[in-house]
Amino acid sequence: MDTETATGRPTAPVVPLFGPRRATTFRLALPPLPKVGTGNYYALGAITLFLAVFGLVMVLSASSVEQGQDLGNPYADFGKQAMAEGLGVAAMLLLSRVRPRLLVVAAPWAFTAAIVLQLLTVLTPLGTTVNGNRNWIRVAGTSVQPSEFVKLGLVLVLGAFFARKKAERLGVTGLAPVLIPAGLAIGSVLLGKDLGTSLIIGGIVFAGLFFAGVRTPVLLLFGGGAGVLFVIMALTRGSRVDRLAAWSGGGCAGDVLGTCWQSQQATWALANGGLFGVGIGNSVSKWFWLPEADNDFILAIIGEETGLVGLVVLLALFVALTVVFLRISSGTPDRFTRAVTGMALAWLVGQAFANIAVVLGIAPVFGVPLPFISSGGSSMIANLLAVGCVMALANQAPPPALDHPSTGLRP
Repeated sequence: MDTETATGRPTAPVVPLFGPRRATTFRLALPPLPKVGTGNYYALGAITLFLAVFGLVMVLSASSVEQGQDLGNPYADFGKQAMAEGLGVAAMLLLSRVRPRLLVVAAPWAFTAAIVLQLLTVLTPLGTTVNGNRNWIRVAGTSVQPSEFVKLGLVLVLGAFFARKKAERLGVTGLAPVLIPAGLAIGSVLLGKDLGTSLIIGGIVFAGLFFAGVRTPVLLLFGGGAGVLFVIMALTRGSRVDRLAAWSGGGCAGDVLGTCWQSQQATWALANGGLFGVGIGNSVSKWFWLPEADNDFILAIIGEETGLVGLVVLLALFVALTVVFLRISSGTPDRFTRAVTGMALAWLVGQAFANIAVVLGIAPVFGVPLPFISSGGSSMIANLLAVGCVMALANQAPPPALDHPSTGLRP
């Protein structure tokens, strides 16, 4: 209110010119977690990242001795693997945010590009032969294995086919469009004499038929035909016959220094690990005893350094990955999601257990890496891209609940 002077005349109120200033604040609004991704989305990403980081540590341990001796740099393979993993994780996270419709549209282009690159590898001087397999091509000074991206392209193109066709209504003739890309993929890889990758691709195709809902008689027909074909291919090369004979007939007794050297060294490495292992970095087998210690037989180094406990944890992670894949596949009516998730399961988890079976001596040696763990930039990037595709499918909104036809109530 107004104040008065000594003469009784009112005066204006006193207003302070400078008051206390409020601190400037900024608000950053983040979307709630359910709008970013579903539980399966986070579970799949977390398990994959854990496997990839663990694999990076084991690649450093398994490759440091040979790389230090051959190149004078024990971190050479580790650096390449870390770079590939960084690119793959970034691509996985970006791909996990795309719309599934974009994956359907991009499927034929991705498959065609991968097949062209694979044919350039096996039919032109650009390809490189390693251990009898012509699977690598030099691109811009970097070695790339196109067969890994053939798997990814095949998963997407078969998924796009089953998104348009109801598989349960298709017979052998109706599935002819599936055989064309499958035959191209398997044939182009077999031209490079890589039977192991061809077996994995065959498993991917069979999983696509199964998860899409193809009838059992048709599945058995395709499975039987593929089995006969792969047996014929295995018997057409001397080294494959020797491996099969050594595995099935106990031929290692007189050939420990030849065909059975790798398998025998892997067995000794696992035995040396015992229950708790000798400690990460303390493997004896990686000192030029075990060939491909950082690649196809890295599981033996893991068993030696982390013991049975480490192997059980690794197996549990792949089992958890299987559970998440099955939850995504079974929790949606979308045919594209079911088929792609099922084929990714056969690729990543199926290949993992195939590699484990080889190292443990349950299966003959046919040379496939352990997904997310073995050394190999192309394999790591392709695996992470496949997970990114499944994460994008897992992030779809659930279908709206339908009224029950008899009661009119929502389930």
